[in-house]
Amino acid sequence: MKTHLKINSPPHQPNPNPANNSTTRFAVAVFLTLSSAIALPSCGGDSTSSAPGGAASPSSRENQVAASAPQSAPAPEPAGQRSKTPGASKKAAETPATRPQLIKKAQLSVVVQSIDASTKSVTNIVEKQQGDILGFQNQKPPDSSVRQTASVEIRVPQERLETTLEALAKLGTVENRSLTAEDVTDQLVDNEARLRNLRKSEEMVLKIMERSGSVGDVLKAAQELSNIRDSIERIDAQLKSLRNQVAYSTISLTLEAAVSAQQTPEPSLGLRVQETWGKATHSVGELTLGLFALGIWLLAYSPYFLLIAAAVYGFNRFKKQHSDPTTPEPKPPQ
Repeated sequence: MKTHLKINSPPHQPNPNPANNSTTRFAVAVFLTLSSAIALPSCGGDSTSSAPGGAASPSSRENQVAASAPQSAPAPEPAGQRSKTPGASKKAAETPATRPQLIKKAQLSVVVQSIDASTKSVTNIVEKQQGDILGFQNQKPPDSSVRQTASVEIRVPQERLETTLEALAKLGTVENRSLTAEDVTDQLVDNEARLRNLRKSEEMVLKIMERSGSVGDVLKAAQELSNIRDSIERIDAQLKSLRNQVAYSTISLTLEAAVSAQQTPEPSLGLRVQETWGKATHSVGELTLGLFALGIWLLAYSPYFLLIAAAVYGFNRFKKQHSDPTTPEPKPPQ
C-alpha cells in the first residue's frame, strides 16, 4: 500500500532566501519518512497472506519464526499452589522421606500410694492410648520391711508415646525416667533395595523356566527360584518386624509402693491354741495311718519273714549240735 501525500504549493514566486528552501525540503523529507513508517505496519496485516509468485512475505516469515521459537518458561507458581498440581504431587511422592525411622524404648519408675489402684489406672491409660499390656508381674514381698513393687510391660503407638508417659507420670512421684531410640533407617532402605532386586531376579528366573530346555537346566532354575524365594520371605519378615517396632514403642513401667507393707497382726492365744491342737491331731492321724500302713506291709511280707526265721533257727541248732561234744551225765553219789 502506497501513501500519496499531495502538497499544494503556492504560485511560483521567486525565493529570495535559498537557506529557507533547504530547511523546508528537509522537513518535507522527514515528514514523508515518518508517514511511510506509520502506514507500512497497517498495510502489512493485509499483505501477510501471500506475496507475488506464491512466496511468503517478510511478515509471514517473522510470524513463522515466532511460532517455531520455544516458548518462554511459565512463571513459577506460588508455594501454596505447587502441591495442588499433578506434577508437583508426583515429584513429592517420588522424593524419599527424610524422617528417620526410630525404634523407641522408654523406662519409667513411679512411686504410688496403692499398687492395686495404680494397676487399674495403668490399664485404663493403655486402653485410652490404643496400646497393649505385654506383661504384668506383682509379687508381695515376704518381709514386711521391703516395699511392694509391680512391673508392667506396655506397647503403644509411637506418636502416642509422649502422651502415655505423661499420663503414667501423674500416677505418683517419678523416680526414674529414660528414653532410648535406635535409628534403623539404613536397615530399612537396604532391606527394601535387596527385596526389589530379589523380586526382579525371581521374574527373570520365571521367564527362563518358561523357555524350553533340558531337564537339568529346568531343575537348576527351580533350585535357584527356591533360594530366591526363601531370601524374599526372610527379608520380608525382617522388614515387617522393623516396621512394627518403629510403629509401636515399648514402655517398661515399675510401680513401687510409697510405704512398706504393714506387718500382719499376731493371732490371739485362743487362736494359737486352736491351731496347735489342730496340728497335733493332724500329726496323730498321720502317725496312725503310717503305723497301719506298716502293719499291712509286714503282714504282706510275713511268709518271707517266717522262712528267714526258720532258716536261722535251723542253722543255729545244726551248728550247736556239731560244735558241742557229748559228755556223760554225772552219776549221783552213793
